Amino acid sequence: MSGGVDPMQAREAADAVRDAICRATIFLDAQQWMEWLGLCDESFVYDIKSWSPEINYDMTYLHASRKDMESLIRLLPKHNTDHSPLTRHTTVYTVDVADDGATAKAVSAFIVFQHMLDGANSHIDAGESRLFLVGKYHDTFRIEDGRALFTSRETRLENRRLDKGSHWPI
Repeated sequence: MSGGVDPMQAREAADAVRDAICRATIFLDAQQWMEWLGLCDESFVYDIKSWSPEINYDMTYLHASRKDMESLIRLLPKHNTDHSPLTRHTTVYTVDVADDGATAKAVSAFIVFQHMLDGANSHIDAGESRLFLVGKYHDTFRIEDGRALFTSRETRLENRRLDKGSHWPI
């Protein structure tokens, strides 16, 4: 591996990426938005997209810089929501560390469950858990001093219809 990162450094970088993805999941589940954003580089870009076979094109639900996400997070308490919490299950599929060890890309699958508190039929639905979203994260990272920071996250949804709670970072 001439000129590339040594295998031990690559393994440590990959572990840092996995750790960042897992911490992101925990922070998002706990609605600790600023802590989640703390895992993101200043250059961070966040996208939520889904392929539409009807129009043969990607639909973009959100495209935001880190600064945009800070503004969105400040407004979250003002959004109309039924306050049903979301729980994510994330599985990291691949982590590819660049030859220089300074960046990495990862692909993870996720499932998001919504735990119903109330709604149109709250007397029936309360306490029920429902499948909310399914998709994949396509993440890029900057790695520095053993820490991986998100530089981008493209959230690719299999769903094309979003409901209450979808204004939260996925």
